Amino acid sequence: MTLGRRIANVLAAVYGALLVASWITMEARDAPPAGPGLSTARWLATPTHGAPHEVTVAYSDRGPKDAPVVVLLHGSPGAHTDFDRVTLALEDRFRCIAVDLPGFGASSRWVPDYSIEAHAAYTLELMDQLGVERAHLVGYSMGSGVALEVYARAPKRVRSATLFAGLGVEELELFGDHTLNHGLHQLQLLGLRLLRFAVPHFGALDDFPLNVTYARNFADTDQRRLRGILAAFEPPLLILHGEEDFLVPVAAAREHARIVPQSELVVITRADVPELPADASLGPGHFMPYRFPALSGARIGRFLDAVERGTAARRRDATEARERAAAAPFDPATVPPFQGPALMAILVLLALGTLISEDLACIAAGLLVADARLGFAPAAAACFVGILAGDMLLFLAGRLFGRAALGRRPLRWFVSEDAVARASRWFTERGVAMIFISRLTPGLRLPTYVAAGVLRTSILKFGLFFALAGLVWVPALVGVAAVLGREAAEALGGLGWSNLPWLVAFVLLLRELFSTVPLLMTHRGRRLLRGRWIRRTQWEYWPTWLTYLPILAYIAWLGVRHGGLSKVTAANPAIPGGGIVGESKSEILRGLGDAPEVPPWTLLPASLAPHERAARARAFVAEHALEFPVILKPDAGQRGSGVYAAQDHAELDAAVRRHQHDTLIQARLEGPEFGVFYIRHPREEVGRIFAITVKVLPTVTGDGRRTLEELVLDDPRACALHAVYGRENAARFDLVVPRGEVVQLVDVGTHARGALFLDGRRYVTPALLEAVDRISKRFEGFHFGRYDLKAPSAEHLARGEGLGVIELNGVTSEATNVYDPALGIREAYRTLFAQWRAAYAIGAHHAARGVPTVGVVGVLREWWRYRRAQSGHTTSVDAERA
Repeated sequence: MTLGRRIANVLAAVYGALLVASWITMEARDAPPAGPGLSTARWLATPTHGAPHEVTVAYSDRGPKDAPVVVLLHGSPGAHTDFDRVTLALEDRFRCIAVDLPGFGASSRWVPDYSIEAHAAYTLELMDQLGVERAHLVGYSMGSGVALEVYARAPKRVRSATLFAGLGVEELELFGDHTLNHGLHQLQLLGLRLLRFAVPHFGALDDFPLNVTYARNFADTDQRRLRGILAAFEPPLLILHGEEDFLVPVAAAREHARIVPQSELVVITRADVPELPADASLGPGHFMPYRFPALSGARIGRFLDAVERGTAARRRDATEARERAAAAPFDPATVPPFQGPALMAILVLLALGTLISEDLACIAAGLLVADARLGFAPAAAACFVGILAGDMLLFLAGRLFGRAALGRRPLRWFVSEDAVARASRWFTERGVAMIFISRLTPGLRLPTYVAAGVLRTSILKFGLFFALAGLVWVPALVGVAAVLGREAAEALGGLGWSNLPWLVAFVLLLRELFSTVPLLMTHRGRRLLRGRWIRRTQWEYWPTWLTYLPILAYIAWLGVRHGGLSKVTAANPAIPGGGIVGESKSEILRGLGDAPEVPPWTLLPASLAPHERAARARAFVAEHALEFPVILKPDAGQRGSGVYAAQDHAELDAAVRRHQHDTLIQARLEGPEFGVFYIRHPREEVGRIFAITVKVLPTVTGDGRRTLEELVLDDPRACALHAVYGRENAARFDLVVPRGEVVQLVDVGTHARGALFLDGRRYVTPALLEAVDRISKRFEGFHFGRYDLKAPSAEHLARGEGLGVIELNGVTSEATNVYDPALGIREAYRTLFAQWRAAYAIGAHHAARGVPTVGVVGVLREWWRYRRAQSGHTTSVDAERA
């Protein structure tokens, strides 16, 4: 063991011991001892959730004991001390009971529920303990919610209420939406919990104001209830608010006053505080109990005196005009711009959002500007900072780890080594200009920044030029989104949740615009757009999940018709599961026997050591005197996944050493490739050829001027597969192709790797059927599937001569002639539906005669195993191409 490893182990042991000791200390603590001037009450509480539990509540009790009672409820985080100086104006004529709500101050720290509902229950039970029948309630910040919940539970026990910088309706809190607000509170709680349990602090963090109990207070609370409580509030109500409150906007106080028509709204302004310097940065805001306690206490005392005299208005005293205003629905136009924690949270979220999608984050920022929730400067700045930080991280990953970083998660999920290699060449040729080019070209950003790090570009130089590019690009995106967002808001009548479908469509349209307009500026970009159009309008390029939706529905109907979805897995008794997923290519070739149509092959098990696999591969090549290239493929693979042509002994040796899955090594056959789909019902003596696919390996011809990439982009069909051909030809994609030189773009005849598939039904002949039927009958238990064959020519195929079997696929093989561009989607679905009808008919026949089937759970298990293996296929083949 190295010294570094020993030191790491010692540090880990010390950390673990400290952590356990810290946990023990935390568990042993409940509530800190009550300080001077505090009393405590302990009782068996009846919570809103969970079982009854013992709770200790600390409180201060000041003023004459026979005077009217005022119960003061602090904010979160907070304690009874929030009111220490405020009550100086009240203690001469009111009994002031300032409570430490459970979770705060000297009260019980750990209770089942920290919501304002639970705190209301604790407050009423404390009033019972103290013999207080009725009281005035003064709630500060979160305490206002507790006061309203007390009224909801026991309205007759509330003489009046004061909302002091108080929260209330949720539409004017943080993001204005319960789901978003609650999500942020839960995220805050998760972060503080991780901090509490992952950092040895021995209880110190529990004494810090922003702790887990504070976060639980917000996370456990459902603020949606408060609008209804306010709408039904009957006693006198004072709403005392600072004009410059950045935590609870003054718009919330005005909305509360509108909802409660008898309420008295007092907004403290700078003019009300003559002692405040004119140039003071902070005016009357959320922290008035600390900054202006005398003024606050005097305003509250004046209101309480009016209630005691009976001159304060109750609900029945409200004017008709205010009653009409209270009955009106909430006006979203009253929502102010983000400020305080909401502003900080939204800016952080925008910055983090750029790490997921730069365009979507800029669009979101622009829409917030259009909705007047956020200023243009902070919106653009947040996006710029997030983009700069994210791309500098990519640069540093390339700088610190080099190309090794590309093989590590998460970087390998987003950028391939081929793309970085190309970006490195471009960066070498064009220098920092590539930074500006990449900002205008979707798909170039990630590889360019990693390449800049790999090439060890000066971090100051890179950062400066990137910042300049970002200062041009980001404000433009946010500005366009803001301008168009205002137009959309006028057309839709707002950008709220009521227009969500239209809003989503607008965002998608903007994103398409942002990715399209830069491409229109260059010939390369316009050809990429042409390829994008082809992929979206021609069904052969559509993603598999989309094209197979109707087929999956048809399969479900066939399953019902034949008595179960699993019947199809009995179609080929010789192949496990009928070949529905992950079938072994070697077992199928073994089943075909030593026929002359099957080229030499052998299996290299993953269980062998790398040097043993390499030795066996060399021996196989020598034994059969094979010429290169030879073919390597995963023993379980589909759609060309992991297929690789080794060009010499060195590539073969490196490839088989790298593979971590069972690998089939096979002689390469010459000639064109065909897919021959064969079906034979068990009742039939002779099968039939259902479909034939002619596989064409596409080529381009050089002109001595254009690079291979330019030739691909200028080709009418190849431009649609630019990314595919770029991966297949990464080493030469940027090289000029000599005049007259023909470049074959792919080596493997699979549609997913870029081969062109044409309908070959004209080659179906009795001679071909006889040859394929003879091969198939040697594999007892095979009835349904597709052969991938090679023959010297199409004419040889039609005569059934010179056939070579590359592989045979089972139930989930396709009649791939449907990908012929000349065939329409209706013909394709007609063919595929007929294919699946035949598969279920054969499978049901076998199942009725005792052939075992594989259930849905078994199929899903095999599919998951195959998908995990396939990710390894892709990684290994990409490494080999590099």
